[in-house]
Amino acid sequence: MTISDEKVVSVSYTLVVDGDVIETVTEDKPMQFIYGLGYLLAAFEEKLQGKKTGDLFSFTLDAKEGYGEIDPHAVVELSKDLFKVNGKIEEGLLVKDKIIPMQDSQGNRLNGIIEDILEDSVKMNFNHPLAGCELQFSGKVVDIRDATEKELIQGLYGERAEDACAGSCEGCSGCS
Repeated sequence: MTISDEKVVSVSYTLVVDGDVIETVTEDKPMQFIYGLGYLLAAFEEKLQGKKTGDLFSFTLDAKEGYGEIDPHAVVELSKDLFKVNGKIEEGLLVKDKIIPMQDSQGNRLNGIIEDILEDSVKMNFNHPLAGCELQFSGKVVDIRDATEKELIQGLYGERAEDACAGSCEGCSGCS
């Protein structure tokens, strides 16, 4: 069987950035995903297309293919008032290099890294931590199988259930 759309693919790999190992996924606990559904970087999936179980792979994604170039507009200063709960900032919340989950005005969730703490504001970087980086992957295709109907509807881990039903089904426990 070869990697193609609607296949559950299991891979082990090592990710290297600037000579440093950033992530290692082992064969005994491989990363699994449904190919072609857009859960991974498109270029990562493209590099795996057509490979078979047991095939080794090694490729590099430039910043544009990975998490994009660094966007200077994604580095912003926010008022410290945004971090207050009941008029106070929780002790230990504002620490340089800490990742803080936040929400934009449209309700999108995003993580920001505290770059600097100023007198009345906090400088936050909302770029992906690997933005601007060349990503070097090497690994092995551990397994390939057909996705089940349930997996295609709900995803491997139930992540598609909300998208699949659009909130209009009766008697469905998948909607919140």
